[in-house]
Amino acid sequence: MDKDKDMSSNDEKVTQESQQDEKLGTDATSEKPSDAEENQEEQEEADEENHDFSNFTKRQLLQSLKELLKEEDYIKNDSVVNEIKTHFDEYHGKEKEAALKKFLEEGGTEDGFEYRGEDLDREFFQAFNDFKDRKSRQYKELEKAKERNAQTKNQILDRLRDLVDNEETTSSIDTIKEIQKEWKSIGPVPSNQNKNLWASYNALMDRYYDNRSIYFELKELDRKKNLESKLELCEKAEALAKVEDLKEAIKTLNELHEEFKHLGPVPREEQEAVWQRFKAASDAVYSRRKEFYEGQKELLKVNQDQKEKLIALLGSFKDFKAERIRDWNHKTKEILEIQKAWEAIGPVPREHGREINKAFWGLFKQFFHHKNQFFKELDEVRKENKEKAEKLIQEAEAIKDSNDWKNTSNDLINLQKEWKNLGPMPEKVRDDLYNRFKSACDTFFQNRREANKEVTQEFDENLQKKQELCQQIMDEANSGKELTEGMLEAHIANYNQIGFVPRKNIKEIAAKFNKAVDYFVEKLGVEGENKEEFLFRLNLNKIQNDPNSTRVLNKKEHGIRKQISDLENNITLWKNNLEFFAASKTADKLKDQFEEKIDKAEQEVDRLKKKLSIIREF
Repeated sequence: MDKDKDMSSNDEKVTQESQQDEKLGTDATSEKPSDAEENQEEQEEADEENHDFSNFTKRQLLQSLKELLKEEDYIKNDSVVNEIKTHFDEYHGKEKEAALKKFLEEGGTEDGFEYRGEDLDREFFQAFNDFKDRKSRQYKELEKAKERNAQTKNQILDRLRDLVDNEETTSSIDTIKEIQKEWKSIGPVPSNQNKNLWASYNALMDRYYDNRSIYFELKELDRKKNLESKLELCEKAEALAKVEDLKEAIKTLNELHEEFKHLGPVPREEQEAVWQRFKAASDAVYSRRKEFYEGQKELLKVNQDQKEKLIALLGSFKDFKAERIRDWNHKTKEILEIQKAWEAIGPVPREHGREINKAFWGLFKQFFHHKNQFFKELDEVRKENKEKAEKLIQEAEAIKDSNDWKNTSNDLINLQKEWKNLGPMPEKVRDDLYNRFKSACDTFFQNRREANKEVTQEFDENLQKKQELCQQIMDEANSGKELTEGMLEAHIANYNQIGFVPRKNIKEIAAKFNKAVDYFVEKLGVEGENKEEFLFRLNLNKIQNDPNSTRVLNKKEHGIRKQISDLENNITLWKNNLEFFAASKTADKLKDQFEEKIDKAEQEVDRLKKKLSIIREF
């Protein structure tokens, strides 16, 4: 009896030690993985911080939202979607404000303003509402699933209570393992029940191991199996140090922590060592993540410096003004190149993102505001020029059917000069206005060309007649017949009556006619004063053929009268001077010279007066 009692006492001591080991193992298991949970939360926060939409365009924001819709993890992506919505609302708000301002400037009232935005806006808000609806449904389904999971875990706790309260059997350890496996496989539960469920689970597991005595050896074996499993997890965690994809490594490490958390206790002497090994492997991965984000900070700072330089460059366009469209288009090209460079740069530190983004896009929009203002003023100028063009078109159309070729031609040429001096006109009507104006001008000049065809034919016939007349004069001069002045005067009169010839042949036919007349005069043999008078009359006859004959004759008459006046004044002066000559040989000689000059001048006056009388006959 004493021996049995001693053996019983030893068994009880071993059982108590095993129970304490089990308790320590369970406690260690429940406490250590909490670090993994914290690391997982840090990773999720880092993933959220890694999103930077500050320099995204509206279309890029919409595309990002659509991509998140495809992932179907709506609860996880909710904060990212809200960030996208914030940036999109900023664009939308500014566009709405600009539209309201324009509406008020055009005479509208704020009560009557309704902003619908563009198709892209409506597509974005529809996608955003779809996301929120799906998130809400997913959240409700998740909550329902959590409730079902809580019920399942409560059922497992009931089974575990029955197992703990009933007498142990050889199969109880298998049942415990099955319960542990089932417990691990169950998903999340409502957060307000999670703590109590875990507390109940751990308490029951503690009671179970506390109550175990005869299965201590099985438990030790189980601990060894747990040790093997945890060492295997350590090897997997250590291998993650060589995985290049850091994001994938973090994801796998979190899964390993979840497995480590749900494995049972290990032998007490191995407990700390195995945990430290697993922790060291985890820390190596987390250290890589830390280095990555430290490196990201440096990169983000470089990006910030580059973007600040672009902001400074864009600042030089702040007060740009120009009067020509080409200058605005040239500067716009430069601005868009800067924008392209901006979009090629990656994100900046989050705390500076909004400020830098606001500075850049503020200057960007200011330039295009000035450009829009220029084109708005240009539209006013184009409108005025359009009205001027329509007035010129009306004037051209009013005279396009006129047959007053000369005056109308001059009028249309003046209108064309005014048209050339017109400034820019609205592009949508510019070609139509020009075609209308050109059509009116073309109508008149085409009509004139048609009329000129008849005139040209008549001019060609006149040229032929004058050429034949010139040949007739030459033939008559060489005929040997008796030539008279009347014959030549008749030829000249006939020549004058024929009419106009083509402009290009005027000088040619005139030279040919003069040559024929000179040859006839030479054959006529007129001499002395009669020849001079005859030639003068012939010259006057030829002048009559000139379209400006009246003006030419008046000019010639005026010239002769001036010559007569000058000569008569000289004669009077010379006669007065004769009275001052004294009696001497030298004076007599000078006197004779002056009397000779007076005599010649008087003869010239008579000759000129005859010419004047001849001119009056014409």
